[in-house]
Amino acid sequence: MNRVDPRLMLMAGFLFFAVGTWWMTYMTKDWDFWELFWPQIFRGVGLMIAFIPINNISLATLPPERVKNASGLYNLTRNLGGAVGLAGLTTILNDRTDLHLARLHEAVTWSRPGVLETLDALTTRFQSYGSDAKTMALKQLALLTHQQGVVMAFADVFFLLTLLFVGLAALAIIMKKPAQAAPVGGGH
Repeated sequence: MNRVDPRLMLMAGFLFFAVGTWWMTYMTKDWDFWELFWPQIFRGVGLMIAFIPINNISLATLPPERVKNASGLYNLTRNLGGAVGLAGLTTILNDRTDLHLARLHEAVTWSRPGVLETLDALTTRFQSYGSDAKTMALKQLALLTHQQGVVMAFADVFFLLTLLFVGLAALAIIMKKPAQAAPVGGGH
């Protein structure tokens, strides 16, 4: 039986994941379940497609007596890599949020008619609270600005993940084809 080349499966899985993350770069604060549904499906399917060849490349080519220790090392490095990756993405998310907030704060000024209109509309909405209406409107405008900065930062992180997984797909193409594992005799 002719098996599918694991490099092609890796490439397909990484590209599926990249499509899901690319889709998320267009995210807005108004996205709901259905806008998030299909990108999540693509990312999930991509990971499922990629995990099988990753595991096979890592463990299936080893002699049976080495698989137990190799499996432990593989799980350790996978967990450690996930933790380091998550920490890196969180750092990038924080930095990009700060950058976008700084740019938005520069753009949201008293000299912009759109800002003044929004502030007036918010003040009118909070008029029933009396003299605190203007303060509440300013606070709401600051919260809206922060929300937009965070959404923009998440879009940046998803773009970075897209580039990463497209790069991984390219590396899968040039990866040396793994040798087939020797058949294990007898058994169950």
